[in-house]
Amino acid sequence: MAETPAPDTDSPATPAQANPAASPAAPAPLKKGSLVRVSKAAYLGSLEAQASDPTPPDYMLEGPGEILAVKGDYAQLRWNRPVPDSWLRLDQLVAVG
Repeated sequence: MAETPAPDTDSPATPAQANPAASPAAPAPLKKGSLVRVSKAAYLGSLEAQASDPTPPDYMLEGPGEILAVKGDYAQLRWNRPVPDSWLRLDQLVAVG
């Protein structure tokens, strides 16, 4: 039975481990209840834009819309307008506020 070598404790820690406060703050993940708007750059040319009107309505770009549910890479959005809910990819959304 071969012994596994002990971990090298003399090696310096990675920058993130050495000083966690120095690493840039990651944006908060989008979750149910988050207020968002649609990123025009991410939306244009996407599959969702091709399946709909290629020019998104202003209310989507200005926001805020509320995330009702998240399933995989998609979020169900409700807008403060009398329009149907919509499903968009999370990478097309930007947090508002």
